[in-house]
Amino acid sequence: MTEPTHDEPHGGALGSRLNWLRAAVLGANDGIVSTAGLVVGVAGATDSRSALLTAGLAGLLAGSMSMAAGEYVSVSTQRDSEMAALAMEKRELREQPEAELRELTDLLQARGLSRDVAREAAEQLTERDALRAHAGVELGINPDELTNPWHAAGASLLAFTVGALLPLLAIVLPPAAWRLGVTVLSVLAALVLTGWRSARLGAARPARAVLRNVTGGALAMAVTYAAGSLLGAVGV
Repeated sequence: MTEPTHDEPHGGALGSRLNWLRAAVLGANDGIVSTAGLVVGVAGATDSRSALLTAGLAGLLAGSMSMAAGEYVSVSTQRDSEMAALAMEKRELREQPEAELRELTDLLQARGLSRDVAREAAEQLTERDALRAHAGVELGINPDELTNPWHAAGASLLAFTVGALLPLLAIVLPPAAWRLGVTVLSVLAALVLTGWRSARLGAARPARAVLRNVTGGALAMAVTYAAGSLLGAVGV
């Protein structure tokens, strides 16, 4: 008989990895769409390479910093909530250990264990590490893997920047006559890829996710191009 292998991630590690991947895909997608809409809108008003570069670079910097700041605030709030919950659990374990043991027993029994087995398991888990047992079973928190706001902010900033570079380079590098076509095609191709990837991460059908992604990006570029063309036509 051969021993089973366990190289693949399980439980919290898998969930954490999927969350980071989703955040990276969504951040890149946001960078693609927002920057593409911006530079295509400017392209509707002017064909100046310096104006396009300035607008695209400003959008990239503003968008990436905004994403990073928003993610930092959001994840910091989540971390504060996790730490507060752990502190409360630690206090309850100190002040009413028997009540906490009964609570852990009830939670394990609710997961399908018999009362006797649940009680024995609760006692063993409490003996080994009471806080970790309650954090995992009751709160769904791993005390050693609390969310890190700096990691989240850095990942969002990087993902947005990578996504935003595509439309920025596509609009400034080609000759003037090709800029719009190259940008639109590049952006739509990238949106197909991010839509497919996000669907795969969520175990959903890729076709629908890709269609939503491409439709949203195409609509954003169409609206901003129309607005830029109108402003350019009236000389604003």
